[in-house]
Amino acid sequence: MSEQNTARRVVVAEDESLIRLDIVETLRDNGFDVVGEAGDGEEAVRLVRELRPDLVVMDVKMPKLDGISAAEQIDKEQIAPVVLLTAFSQR
Repeated sequence: MSEQNTARRVVVAEDESLIRLDIVETLRDNGFDVVGEAGDGEEAVRLVRELRPDLVVMDVKMPKLDGISAAEQIDKEQIAPVVLLTAFSQR
């Protein structure tokens, strides 16, 4: 199978299960292979180290370890690019 036809492997980290489900469904509908799901930052880092995905989609505000700190760890180890998402409002 050529690189062009290979689905990109993604780990999704989001503490709100319904939002995580929606993100996973959207990614799968668009041809991505979601190989792991995490509900907090520590679990996300562990999964990324274990699964070595092509991309990580992560919420900024999560329990145990926030998304920014988790992304810094993943970046420091040069495992995968991280896309940070948030629905947080200061209102």
